[in-house]
Amino acid sequence: MTEFVLVTGGSGYVAGWCIVELLRRGFDVRTTVRNSGKENEVRAAVSGVVDVDPGRLTFAVADLTADAGWDDAVDGVSSVLHVASPLGISASVAEDVLIASARDGAVRVLRAATAAKVRRVVMTSAANAASPSSYATDGVTDEELWTDPDDPTLIPYRRSKTLAERSAWDFMREQDGVTELTTVLPGAVFGPVLTTANLGSVAIIQRMISGRMRGVPRIGLEIVDVRDLADIHIRAMTSPAAGGERFLATGDFRWMREMAEVLHSGLGDRGRKVHTRQLPDFAVRLAARYLDPSLREITPALGRRNRHSTDKAQRVLGWEPRSPDQTVLDCARDLVEKGAV
Repeated sequence: MTEFVLVTGGSGYVAGWCIVELLRRGFDVRTTVRNSGKENEVRAAVSGVVDVDPGRLTFAVADLTADAGWDDAVDGVSSVLHVASPLGISASVAEDVLIASARDGAVRVLRAATAAKVRRVVMTSAANAASPSSYATDGVTDEELWTDPDDPTLIPYRRSKTLAERSAWDFMREQDGVTELTTVLPGAVFGPVLTTANLGSVAIIQRMISGRMRGVPRIGLEIVDVRDLADIHIRAMTSPAAGGERFLATGDFRWMREMAEVLHSGLGDRGRKVHTRQLPDFAVRLAARYLDPSLREITPALGRRNRHSTDKAQRVLGWEPRSPDQTVLDCARDLVEKGAV
């Protein structure tokens, strides 16, 4: 009997690739959308991938901010990949609303899944929920570390991700049913795009190759390919040893200047607009203060030195992520091919 899996937030970047990989591997998939008008968009994105049968994809209408639809969404499924985030960029959303939406959405999915006796829920958290409060702290950390959500210096996004994951684990500790929880904590997600309608973090690459990023801040990213992120979600779903565990999925570290250099040299003529000049920290802070408030969320990461270990994912799940340089180039080439730049 074919296993039936629910993926939340089917129109999202990561969720789309989770759907693709599940279908490729023979699973039947249901995904949630906030309204039925999104169904054709998701099906079209998935249909463009080789070796995928979109006929095995079905839909349920459910929103993470409301109870309606979740019982139907989990009905009959054996596993859930809870990938969806309820809201977008935190700079545009009040902090209390962002936190409440992320936390309540996670618990809402878990409540429906435990009631339906789903075998396992794999929830997407973030590596910055397992990081020192200051990115400037030296060293390599692993899943044992929890970000302190009470630290007043945390940006709202980090606080919301940390509190959402904590709330999920707190909820599961009160359950005595068959459902298990596993969390995956990714770094910066890049790679090919299924559609240009929702680029998410890939917009950074888009800005670089279009020439709109006139210089690069002194920020480092632990890059994970979206295809590898989908792979680790499925491994976490199917591995008997993964129940009740956290897994970092961060990939190798690259400074943004190194990313720019890879794009400039690796894209041929299409890379000529990529600026490799590194911006001074003070210039980024001034711009964040007076010109572009959206930059305020990146200033704490200027010159970051903290790294994460993925030894656990490699040891327990056999996960082997690809080179971040290849990921960045594949992402850029796909954006060019799809006319996004």
